[in-house]
Amino acid sequence: MIASIRGEVVELALDHVVLETAGVGYQLNATPATLAGLTRGEEARLHTALIVREDSMTLYGFADTEARDLFGLLQTVSGVGPRLAMAVLAVLEPETLRKALAAGDIAALTRVPGIGKRGAERMVVELRDKVNLVPVPADAPGIAPAPVRTPVRDQVVEALIGLGFPVKQAEPAIDAVLAEQPDADNSTALRAALGMLA
Repeated sequence: MIASIRGEVVELALDHVVLETAGVGYQLNATPATLAGLTRGEEARLHTALIVREDSMTLYGFADTEARDLFGLLQTVSGVGPRLAMAVLAVLEPETLRKALAAGDIAALTRVPGIGKRGAERMVVELRDKVNLVPVPADAPGIAPAPVRTPVRDQVVEALIGLGFPVKQAEPAIDAVLAEQPDADNSTALRAALGMLA
């Protein structure tokens, strides 16, 4: 497995870069955001994923390991191959993608060419539990604060229950979020609570 390549940027195109290292030029398919950070003639290092097919071997390059890991994770979804996974990462930055999957944001996912409503729903169902949006802080208090009933709290609890979480998990999660971010709106609070539950 080729995990990363460091070398001189000898060619830049709309969808790929060629890095030359030890006299060998490697063509790596990459997103526009990754390519924008590269300059012809300068040295660069990209994290890579090698996809081997019966008739081809294709390298994909990423600016960081998070994007590479999401690329691999996306392909675990039925019907999502390397090309569509790259399209997702071209449209949605890794953090935005994590938030969309965790919050079940179908509208954000369907902005990707080639992903319809049904495909986006399948991605959310299969991946929302696998993306760790917001890790629980190490210094989080062990005792949950007394819940304050607000419209945001009630709506987020209802949304979490609708996503399949039991009440005894949903309520403590949103209470912890609102204790730290009392002014959070519905979507922010939901994303943060989903991150804790993940």
